[in-house]
Amino acid sequence: MVRLCVVGMGHVGVVTASCFAGLGYSVTGVDKDHDKLMLLSQGKPPFFEPGLSELLRGGIDKDLLFFTEDFDEAIKASEVIFICVGTPSLEDGSVDLTQVEEVARGIAANLNDYKLIVGKSTVPVGTAKKIKQTIKLINGDNCPDFDVSSNPEFLKEGSAVNDFLFPDRVVLGVDSKRAEIILKDLYRDFDCPVLTTDIATSEIIKYASNAFLAMKISYINLVADMCDKVGANVHHVADGMGYDRRINREFLSAGAGYGGSCFPKDVKAFTSLAADLGINVSLLREVDRINEKRICLIVKRLEDTLWVCKDKKISVLGMAFKCNTDDVRESPALKLISKLADKGCQICCYDPKAMSNVRAQLNGLYELISFAESPYEAARGADALVFMTDWPEFGKLDFLKIKELMRSPIIVDGRGMLHAHDLEETGFLYQGLGLGGRLSCQ
Repeated sequence: MVRLCVVGMGHVGVVTASCFAGLGYSVTGVDKDHDKLMLLSQGKPPFFEPGLSELLRGGIDKDLLFFTEDFDEAIKASEVIFICVGTPSLEDGSVDLTQVEEVARGIAANLNDYKLIVGKSTVPVGTAKKIKQTIKLINGDNCPDFDVSSNPEFLKEGSAVNDFLFPDRVVLGVDSKRAEIILKDLYRDFDCPVLTTDIATSEIIKYASNAFLAMKISYINLVADMCDKVGANVHHVADGMGYDRRINREFLSAGAGYGGSCFPKDVKAFTSLAADLGINVSLLREVDRINEKRICLIVKRLEDTLWVCKDKKISVLGMAFKCNTDDVRESPALKLISKLADKGCQICCYDPKAMSNVRAQLNGLYELISFAESPYEAARGADALVFMTDWPEFGKLDFLKIKELMRSPIIVDGRGMLHAHDLEETGFLYQGLGLGGRLSCQ
């Protein structure tokens, strides 16, 4: 059976390596981070992702999943190499491909026989061509046979294992029959459409998909603003839209906007690419602008209800950018905290899974910030409670107890996850987004 190598043990790399091992392939994961590799070798993922620990331990126990810092040996021993390294944004929104180039050069130095190099990192169109060019230039006329292909990932944090094993589709960007045969064989047991394209098309599909989903979120947030102006309910509007099979309900949840490691970065990268090609990017810029505006809107809600925010204790429940992950990258909650700190608020944070990452991000950054061990501890003495992540357990809290603990019973629901009527019946002043400008108990 073909031996696989996955370079880069971030979120995509660990899930890819673990899932392929779970399918029975021999997989070697490579990274420079010694501490991360030690954790992985013990069956412990370096981040929270439902179902991943069991898959990881299963691959190790069956001697199918290995981790190493020895890049050279891992490349030489593998036939298919997945590139899953980071592609962060530069200041202008374009993509930093330093890590991708470094991997390409490393592969070039270790081509001992045929290799299929598969790009899974989210990269601008033309990156596979650059990888191929780099390898050929380094090896010259004596370059061994190899192929470069594109196989973009569509993994949602919080459901990444399921997304990998039961995908909506698999996209294969290839320019040789040999590469196509190998990749189709890897995915032969997947019960989903397998779309085979040229490499450039495959590279664009990933960015186009994420930018469209971000646009969908910004669109429903624009509709939420309209609902506030006219007294309508954005949740019912989204339901009414979502029953249309051409639209569907997913990504039509109004609230604090999108975050994480993908959407913000990919929208900016796609915008930068389009601008470089001379294409009008006003639509994509507006998607980003609407998203950034959501935090200002939540701050305005707090100012409307608290009157003066300075010295008030505001507790933020939910720090991860979405539920079922501990990822706080580009988290709307962190952006909110920054703005509240600028206004002199006392801020208390709580999240069921992300507290270690929150402490690493915020400890010592602001004077008036504290960290709670439970939602009830966060609520004690609070002038307002802001929900910024839609963790299911937040909907099951004892809100009578929460009310007794708070200094003033004010809730701002940044995710539209709570039942406004029930909270108002309990005596809370509830603030949502897109609910007709609801400002007081009804």
